[in-house]
Amino acid sequence: MRALPLIVLLLCAPAISAVPDTMAQRLAACTSCHGSTPAGDAGTNAGTGERRYYPRIAGKPAGYLYNQLLNFREGRRQYPLMTWMVGHLSDDYLREIAAYFSSQHLPAPVLSRAGLPAAELERGRQLVTRGDPALRIPACIACHGERLTGALPAIPGLVGLPRDYINAQFGAWRNGSRRAHAPDCMAAIASRLSLSDVAAVSGWLASEPLPEDAAPAAAPARPLPLACGSAPEVRP
Repeated sequence: MRALPLIVLLLCAPAISAVPDTMAQRLAACTSCHGSTPAGDAGTNAGTGERRYYPRIAGKPAGYLYNQLLNFREGRRQYPLMTWMVGHLSDDYLREIAAYFSSQHLPAPVLSRAGLPAAELERGRQLVTRGDPALRIPACIACHGERLTGALPAIPGLVGLPRDYINAQFGAWRNGSRRAHAPDCMAAIASRLSLSDVAAVSGWLASEPLPEDAAPAAAPARPLPLACGSAPEVRP
């Protein structure tokens, strides 16, 4: 049987539709880990962070997301896939990526409290809402907001994150594989927490539902309890 001429094959081939040049399309690689975007499916929307070790990035302040992309690019955070993806991107494009995900305000899965030890949950609640002055650990809400949804321009929300991801980040701060601009306030806090306290904080945070309005606050409500190199200090 004679082979058909190339021109005939091309004419008979189905039309290939053009790929839309949108940020959603460009960032499909990001959402493959941090959440996909089928319309109407709140559980799998962009940035919901369904997988246990990937964070929910939807709705985080653009300044925070930009700082983290820089940290991956410049080696202050260690995750080879992220470093490879952002290593050759410009500052301006990283800002575009951060702005895109900061505009996504979507639901997130919540860990059930039914199977968590009551004493662990209570310790977690105390650390998150009141801190522990004896250990020089400020309350999480002192920086991340009363609703734990973060604050502009660069303080992230803590609710909506998977427990395993939170545990992993405390470990990364403790061993130095995650760093921020000095003074690195989270590294200092992580070094003062016991492993049981880390478990208590992660359990409480992961089981706290997002408020109806999960947008970050316009600014921290009070001066920060510790100097943090990644966020400007707020004064009254």
